[in-house]
Amino acid sequence: MKKKVFAEGLCWKKLFIIYVIGSIFGCYYEQILNFVRHLIRNGDIFWEARRGVIYGPFSPIYGAGAVIMCYLLLRKKLSNAQVFLYSALIGGGFEYLISFCQEVFTHTKSWDYSGKFLNIDGRTTIPFMLVWGLLGFLIVKVVYPFLSKQIEKIPYEIGEKCFVVLLIFMCLNMFVSWTAIIRQSLRRDGVPPYTILDKVYDKYYTDERLARAFPNMRFK
Repeated sequence: MKKKVFAEGLCWKKLFIIYVIGSIFGCYYEQILNFVRHLIRNGDIFWEARRGVIYGPFSPIYGAGAVIMCYLLLRKKLSNAQVFLYSALIGGGFEYLISFCQEVFTHTKSWDYSGKFLNIDGRTTIPFMLVWGLLGFLIVKVVYPFLSKQIEKIPYEIGEKCFVVLLIFMCLNMFVSWTAIIRQSLRRDGVPPYTILDKVYDKYYTDERLARAFPNMRFK
């Protein structure tokens, strides 16, 4: 009988694990980059949370970007130049889309590149798209092949259980984070709590708590 392999091939379970790993990487990448930038400019130590959800060190835009790149770019044989170019376009386009949706649905901005060189509507920039291109190239050519082998080495039963736990946690985390921000926006507009859920958000996800979780988020 053939031994069961957890998340074999380019399947959605493997992509989800890569999403989680990419989200963690993105969170610490942003924090370390911000730390170094502040240290060079001001000469002192400053550490700021750069996560995209309330619970845990996750920046979903990086995880989702990694998944989209893997899914689209690993299905065809592409040259190194094509991988870099498509990664830049995918990363920049996705960053633009997320910024637009965040502004429309929550009336907030987590980044604004309006004053940056070669920015596109303040939502992304050509230099940052080149960074996405480099990251995408590394993901497709180096990171994915390595992670794919390591993920498939996870014992099947353990992998299945961990996958379910992670999936439930991340879905709840995203839902709570997104709806807490929407409720904060309504609260700022003077909308009273009409439901039990509204009251829960007002009690446990106050403006002060969300400001600590998302210090770089600004309301329009």
